[in-house]
Amino acid sequence: MFVQVQPCDAPGPSSLLGCRGFSFGWPVPPTPSSSSSSSSSSSSASLPPATMTRSKTFQAYLPNCHRTYSCIHCRAHLANHDELISKSFQGSQGRAYLFNSVVNVGCGPAEERVLLTGLHAVADIYCENCKTTLGWKYEHAFESSQKYKEGKFIIELAHMIKDNGWD
Repeated sequence: MFVQVQPCDAPGPSSLLGCRGFSFGWPVPPTPSSSSSSSSSSSSASLPPATMTRSKTFQAYLPNCHRTYSCIHCRAHLANHDELISKSFQGSQGRAYLFNSVVNVGCGPAEERVLLTGLHAVADIYCENCKTTLGWKYEHAFESSQKYKEGKFIIELAHMIKDNGWD
């Protein structure tokens, strides 16, 4: 069986925006070579279709040796502690953290919202595994003092748990 592997930021079946890792697409059937078209029908062309089941397999796993944050609902890895920028943000459900990059997260459409620090274009982000809304991604900041947030991610504490090495 052949499986198509592509970086998360590449166009294709994956809707993971801003993540760092790899996404695994559906099986890609082998293409018959043009030279073997007449003599024999290629045995690879008559393979039965592969079936894939969705289990608790995450798109990206963060290293076990690092402190990580995971989805509180399904334990999918979300971010490495080294990617944490700030703990002083406010989400709709309480405190939230600002991260430079995240994994296993999908983005919704961007929309303009007036937040505590002014007008921003943001896109809701959700866990790719359990589809829970986790926070948002800053797509555009309209005020120059807020430009540092562009491309960064907010995850609310209500939706994440600390994993690995937090002794």
